[in-house]
Amino acid sequence: MVPRAAILCLALLAMAACSGGDKRGDSTLAGARSGKGGKGHGGGGGSGSGSGSASPARGPGVALTGTTCPTPGCSFHAAAGAYFTCLSGGAGACFHFGARCAPGDGCVFDAASKGYRRCEHMVEGACAAPVGAACTPASTCAFNPADGLHHTCEAWSGGSCTRWGTTCTPG
Repeated sequence: MVPRAAILCLALLAMAACSGGDKRGDSTLAGARSGKGGKGHGGGGGSGSGSGSASPARGPGVALTGTTCPTPGCSFHAAAGAYFTCLSGGAGACFHFGARCAPGDGCVFDAASKGYRRCEHMVEGACAAPVGAACTPASTCAFNPADGLHHTCEAWSGGSCTRWGTTCTPG
């Protein structure tokens, strides 16, 4: 049996290696640690996906060469009608939501029009200003209102996907 202290030590080392942030200026990870947010978690912002390359940790922690840390993305939650940090997901769905967030490109899913629209002012993961013009999100993984899952979009027109692909990991 492995002593609890050894498990705790390994967990702390793993957290320290990932605590330094990412190449995007810590907007997602640091934002998830502070401010207000849904479900008792901190607020946050930012979006994107990991580059798959190792980056040295900034701030407290140990940089482990040759390792990468997962970068949580910003995912639409249909039941809440808002965006949240997706801490774990796959097969078109987010399994564990964190803090409220805003997609970095300002292109958000609008439930009323069932398409993507520009939002200039996000508050607590939802668009607070009137929804703007149609847009195409930077990520190819988009929310499909037909089944409530995220799919790759192979063709866009006027803020709506016209040809859906396979399910993808949100965020």
